[in-house]
Amino acid sequence: MCHVVSQVRVAAALVGSAFNIWYNVSQIHPLLTDGQWALFKRIVTIYNSTAYPVLIAVWLARVVSLRQSFNELLAGNGFDESRLAIARVRAINLPWFVSAVMGLGWVLCIPALMLGMQQSSEPVDSRVLFHLPTSIVIAALITITHSFFIVELLVGRLLFPVLFQDGSPAETLGTISLPLHRRNLLCAVAICVCPILSLVLLEFVDAGSPTEMNWFMVYVGSVGIGLGLFCSWMVSRHVVDPIETLRAAAGEVARGNLDVRIDLRRADEFGPLIDEFNHMVDEMRSKRELNRRFRLHVGRRTAKLILAQDPGLTGAEQDITVMFFDIRNFTERCSMTASDEIVPLLNRFLTMMVDVVENQHDGNVNKFLGDGFMALFGIGEDLADDRKEPNHARDAVNAGLDMIGRLDEINTELEGEEVSELGIGIGIHSGVAVVGSMGSQDRLEYTAIGDTVNIASRVEGLTKRVGHPLLVTSAIRDRLHDSYEFTALEPERVKGQQQPIEIFTVERRSQGR
Repeated sequence: MCHVVSQVRVAAALVGSAFNIWYNVSQIHPLLTDGQWALFKRIVTIYNSTAYPVLIAVWLARVVSLRQSFNELLAGNGFDESRLAIARVRAINLPWFVSAVMGLGWVLCIPALMLGMQQSSEPVDSRVLFHLPTSIVIAALITITHSFFIVELLVGRLLFPVLFQDGSPAETLGTISLPLHRRNLLCAVAICVCPILSLVLLEFVDAGSPTEMNWFMVYVGSVGIGLGLFCSWMVSRHVVDPIETLRAAAGEVARGNLDVRIDLRRADEFGPLIDEFNHMVDEMRSKRELNRRFRLHVGRRTAKLILAQDPGLTGAEQDITVMFFDIRNFTERCSMTASDEIVPLLNRFLTMMVDVVENQHDGNVNKFLGDGFMALFGIGEDLADDRKEPNHARDAVNAGLDMIGRLDEINTELEGEEVSELGIGIGIHSGVAVVGSMGSQDRLEYTAIGDTVNIASRVEGLTKRVGHPLLVTSAIRDRLHDSYEFTALEPERVKGQQQPIEIFTVERRSQGR
C-alpha cells in the first residue's frame, strides 16, 4: 500500500513536467540561440539529477515511516501505541507533505535556471526571464494540486482503513484538514486558473508593445478566471452550507438533544438526506419516549437487564434479597375516602418509598401490589454503579430502616389533614430465586419466583400480627450479624412452610456499621 502511495508522487510530477517541457520547447526554445539552448538543457539535467533524488528520498522516508505500524495492524499481532499515533498524524498530513516537497523542488528550480542562464556568453532575450518563472510556477501549481488530491484519495482508501480501525481521522490531534470550500477553490486553480493564466501570460510576452496586445483575449481570460473562482465559491456554499447544518444538528443529537430539526429544503441529493435525518431524529424521539415510559413501568435497573439479555422466556437462579412492603389498613381507608383524595396520597407515599429503595439503596421495585410493592436487591450486580463490594442484604435492611424514617416524615406532614396516621409493614429475606423474564410468548414480565420470594411475602404479613413494622429472617441475621442489633421474636408458622420461621427485628448499631 505504501509503495502505491509513493508511486503517485512520481506520476503527479510527470504531469507537471510534461507541461513544463512543452512550454520550454514551444515558448523558450525559439528565444534562445543554439548555445543557450544547449546550456539550458544542461542546467535542467544537472538540477534534476541533483535536487530531485534528494526530494524523492525525503518523500520515500516519510512514506516508509508508516510501514511498520501499517504492517503491525495488518498482521494483528499487537502494535506500539506511540508509534501508531505518530503514523496516524503523518498519514493524514501526507498530502500536505508531498505538496511541500514538490513545491520546494519547483521553486528552487527558478533561481537555478535564472543564475545558470547568466553564464551564457551571449545576451539572453529578456522575454526568457519572464517565460522561465512563468512556466515553472504554472507547472508547479498543476503538479501540487493534482498530487495533493491523488495522494489524499489513496491515503483515505488504502491507509485509513488499517491505521484507524478503532479511531477517527477527524478527531486526531496535530493534523491539518482542508475545508470543503478551500478544496473546491484548489480544484478551480488546477482546472481553470492555471490553463487560462498561462494563455494570458503568453500574450503579454509575445506582444512587442501594448498596441500589439490582443486585449480581447486578455479580457476574456480575466473574466474566465474570475467566473471560475466565483462559480467555485458558489458551488462550495451550495455544498458546505447543508453539510455544516447537518454536522451541527448531528452534534446536538450526540449531546442528547432530540428536539433538533433541519428546516432546509433542497431538490438535489441533500434533500432526501435531510429528510432522512429528520425522520431518524423523529424515530429516536419516539423511542426515547417509549424507553422513558418503559423505565417508569419496570424500573431503571430492570430495564437495563431486560435490554441486555436475549428476548424470550429466560430465567436463572440468583442469590438475591427480597423485600415486601405494604401500607397498613389502606383498604379500609379507601372505603372511607374519596378517590380524588386517596390516589394523590398513595402516589405521594409510594414516590417517597420508591425513592428510598431505588435511588438511595440500589434496589428495584419489581411490581406494585395495590397499596404495596415487591422490591428486589442484588439482581444484575454486575450492572451496579462502581460498587466494589455489593451487599444486597445490607442494602435492603438499610432501605427498610430509612423507609420507617420517611414514614415518620410523611405522618408529620399529614398532621392537621383529615387523614389518620399511616403505618407500614416490611418483610425481608435473602436466598436463591429464579430471576428473569417469565410469562407467555405474547406477554412477559421480569420478576423473581421461588421459595425466597414466598418467605419474604409471608414475613411481611407477620408484621401485622407481631406489631413490628420491619421483620427480617435468620438468613438476613446470619449475613449481617456484625452490623446491626437483631432481636429474636417467637418463631412463627406461615403458609407453605413446614417449620416455623425465625424472625427478628433489626436496628442499626449506635456506633455505626
